[in-house]
Amino acid sequence: MKTTLAIVTVLLAAGCGYGGGSEEAEPMAEEATEAMESDGTVLRNDPAMDDLVPADAVVEKVADGFTFTEGPVWVPGDPDRLYFSDIPQNRVYRWSEGEGAVVFLEPVLPDDAGTGGTGGSNGLALHPDGRLVLCEHGNRVVSAMELDGERTTLAGSYDGKRLNSPNDIVFHSSGAAFFTDPPYGLPNQSENKEQDHNGIYRLDPDGTVTLLETGQTRPNGLGLSPDEKTLYVANSDAPPNRYWKKYAVNDDLTLGEGEMFFDASGMEAPGAPDGLAVDVDGNVFATGPGGVMVFAPDGRHLGTVAPAELPANTAFGGDGSTLYMTARTGLYRVTTSTRGLVYRGE
Repeated sequence: MKTTLAIVTVLLAAGCGYGGGSEEAEPMAEEATEAMESDGTVLRNDPAMDDLVPADAVVEKVADGFTFTEGPVWVPGDPDRLYFSDIPQNRVYRWSEGEGAVVFLEPVLPDDAGTGGTGGSNGLALHPDGRLVLCEHGNRVVSAMELDGERTTLAGSYDGKRLNSPNDIVFHSSGAAFFTDPPYGLPNQSENKEQDHNGIYRLDPDGTVTLLETGQTRPNGLGLSPDEKTLYVANSDAPPNRYWKKYAVNDDLTLGEGEMFFDASGMEAPGAPDGLAVDVDGNVFATGPGGVMVFAPDGRHLGTVAPAELPANTAFGGDGSTLYMTARTGLYRVTTSTRGLVYRGE
């Protein structure tokens, strides 16, 4: 399927809230309420947090007026821009310092699509060839598009059955990608469901889709370690299924048995494990209870970056040292002392 892109340039202001019917929509907990007094705060559990987020770091809101933002990805260019989804508004936005937030793609899901799904795109990524990749939550496909051209479906089914609602995707240096497929884009998370599982898949460069894992109840955000030997996957469900697992990535790009990386089921702060980003040293910046939880590679919770709204996803941008957070109605950022892996078209 190919869809011609319509670019709409509409500047945004003002904001409203979005429930979405999932754990992702809970209000901020007392643990993070001081973030409400400004654009956010940084909570520190371990001295090692200071090596990643400076003691004087300031959480800054850079745009607002959205409904429920997701899937940020940094795209280098002239100018460099951050692209992100607003799921219920059925839009993809682009943001830069000079132009602010601008509607880039609308609609993601046409009114007459007939897919049985709801909402626009979720996670975004960059294809190795530089195209923007969309996990089309409502269209129930993974697609790729030129920034000034057409959308092409990369994956839409497995074993002859339509995918649930692709959520997030990460590319391996081989050109293959791993993606998650929970049911969040289906009405009541069950209507029109064709797969009997909520899977973790591999998408090969030739378009082959391989099911790798069915053991997670709501697989969501995911990311690769810098050496590509470990895949981290969030599970966005109610306790006792609110956790992150890590999987060994085998030489043939299958996955080993999952191991618990961090179990957040007992945390009182609202929010479920969701989108994540990994820095060059293997530290994991993962949206979850209370904000963006920062983990050492061994799973120690070092601290939390808590913007004024509960974030759903995060990505490094700029030279790799700025952490951007999509949080409900706003887009936030904080400067770090580390760097994430940022695509530079090399």
